[in-house]
Amino acid sequence: MSGLINLDVIAGAKATHKYARLSASKARVVLNLIRDEDLALARDRLRFCERGAAEVLSKVLESAVANATNNEQLDADELYVAECWADEGPVLKRWRPRARGRATRIFKQTSHITVIVAQLSPEELEMREARLAASGSQTAAAARAARVAASRAATDTDEADEVAPEDIDAAADEAPTGDAEEQGDAVEPDDESGDITAAAVAEAAAADENDETSGDDAADPTAADPEERN
Repeated sequence: MSGLINLDVIAGAKATHKYARLSASKARVVLNLIRDEDLALARDRLRFCERGAAEVLSKVLESAVANATNNEQLDADELYVAECWADEGPVLKRWRPRARGRATRIFKQTSHITVIVAQLSPEELEMREARLAASGSQTAAAARAARVAASRAATDTDEADEVAPEDIDAAADEAPTGDAEEQGDAVEPDDESGDITAAAVAEAAAADENDETSGDDAADPTAADPEERN
């Protein structure tokens, strides 16, 4: 059991899994992989570890991170695995039947797993940022902020390119409609549907013929009363 980290002095949090159904020796092999490592690296090692204890330890680690972020208001990107250990728990005794009516005892080991995460010091944070800058990579928070900024910029561009229907109607109302005399002979659309029907076209043509005929009669002097011509 370890107790080098004092959470009253150092910002951090811990999580404990009691009575885990695996032996302490098997858990310690995996705990040695994540001790004193950054949170991102510890998660990657547990994700790709092929031992069965990695799944249990991953849950304990995520519980410790949740305690640090929710209870202590710490940034998950600034955490590292400060301490982790496994203590032996009670042994469960079972029996297995054997040959000739005999039985042998089975010992099922249990363990108590503890994981402590703490905040990196300012010097360590500066060193990590310099290392990430030299490698051309960035932290999870910086990558998330970049994605959010790019998404907002794309949304603003799409909204600027779109033209509202009200603007189109206003532009159509402001467009010039021509002289009133030229529109006098135009065919008016139907009031209900707004479309030009065949009946309206026929009425307009008949009106034009009547206007031409009346104009010719008025201009021709011979088109007077037949009695006067006689």
